Amino acid sequence: MSNVSDLERRLSRALDRIGKLAEGLSATALPASDAADQEALRKELTAERAKSAQLAERVAALRQRQESSFATLERRLARMTEQLDLQSLEMLRLKKANTKLIEANRQLREGHEAQVIEPSTINRSLIAELEALRAERAAEAAEMEDVLGELKPLISQEEANG
Repeated sequence: MSNVSDLERRLSRALDRIGKLAEGLSATALPASDAADQEALRKELTAERAKSAQLAERVAALRQRQESSFATLERRLARMTEQLDLQSLEMLRLKKANTKLIEANRQLREGHEAQVIEPSTINRSLIAELEALRAERAAEAAEMEDVLGELKPLISQEEANG
């Protein structure tokens, strides 16, 4: 019987060792699953970095497009400001010419009423009228330049697309 109790103890110790080894194996198996989790996390991190890089590229492209658009708008604003200044100058010239024409016509009318029309008054009237016509033509030409300035980019785009 002592053999049986001796065998039971040996068997009990063997089972304890097997149990400890089983725990050890499950403990070593656990890091293996951690390694799989880590690998999965690394893959997710790599995917997120790729997405982040794509978003950074998109933002850079948008920023570049915005800067390009801004530069285009600045050039267009400068051109329109120049055109507006030219039109303002032509309108001022037209206003002065019309004022001279009105004064010359007033002098002609007064001379006609007094039945004394001097040749210099007629000359001044004709010169004022010519100046008014030239100023009106210059204002119309400036306006036409504005229209052509707006059409040129459209025409060049159409030619580039055609």
